[in-house]
Amino acid sequence: MLIDTHCHLDAAEFDADRAAVIARARAAGVAQIVVPAVHAANFETVRRLAHAEDLRYALGVHPLYVMQAADADLARLDALLAECRDDPRLVGVGEIGLDFFVPGLDAARQQHFYVEQLKLARRHGLPVILHVRKSADPLLAGLRRVGHRAGGIAHAFNGSVQQAEAFVALGFKLGFGGALTFERALQIRRLAAALPADALVLETDAPDIPPQWLYRTAAERAAGATSRNEPAELPRIAAVLADLRGTTLDAIVAHTAANARAALPRL
Repeated sequence: MLIDTHCHLDAAEFDADRAAVIARARAAGVAQIVVPAVHAANFETVRRLAHAEDLRYALGVHPLYVMQAADADLARLDALLAECRDDPRLVGVGEIGLDFFVPGLDAARQQHFYVEQLKLARRHGLPVILHVRKSADPLLAGLRRVGHRAGGIAHAFNGSVQQAEAFVALGFKLGFGGALTFERALQIRRLAAALPADALVLETDAPDIPPQWLYRTAAERAAGATSRNEPAELPRIAAVLADLRGTTLDAIVAHTAANARAALPRL
């Protein structure tokens, strides 16, 4: 059973053919998809989508959106998590975290929203789905400071072995997707090959992070070529992971599905 633990199916890139995208994913063997919110304006969108298509969802404010967010959005999130506490499709708080790669973002405001959302996750007993980009150490510090105990997933992980081990020690699984299909992605491929099998989950981050076979150069994109990722690519990504680890596709599918359910128990 393949589980895409991170896919932004509500994104505008899927507006023209969302139903077909979901159908292709299911035909490819993707049994479940987790759709994380990124800001308060799409909380209801991801919830409705999950209910309409029997998907799973998470609610949170992404670090790239905190500059447009209001503190009132945290109260709204708190209220919605309470309202949806018995909704089996709600699997966690996310996508939240820190991004110190994109220039021009207010680090203090990111930290504020990250810590306050961790507190909400702790209050509601939910795991978190973390955005980790040049920010593994401060994310870990926040988890320890808040005392978050429900674990979750460190999405699109690309840190060091030591950072990976620290997340795992705090009850997290590490998300791997299209980036590991690039031969030049040496650090990600080393991590994917060497980490314990019970540390890994699969994801696409669609429509973003397309695998190597969908990649388009800047010149190709300028000429009109597109490289939209979608959850139906997950089996091929899983096959690359199996090759990197010297194991079978069936073993990868079984391990990553079990890990996803451990990280997000409502799956």
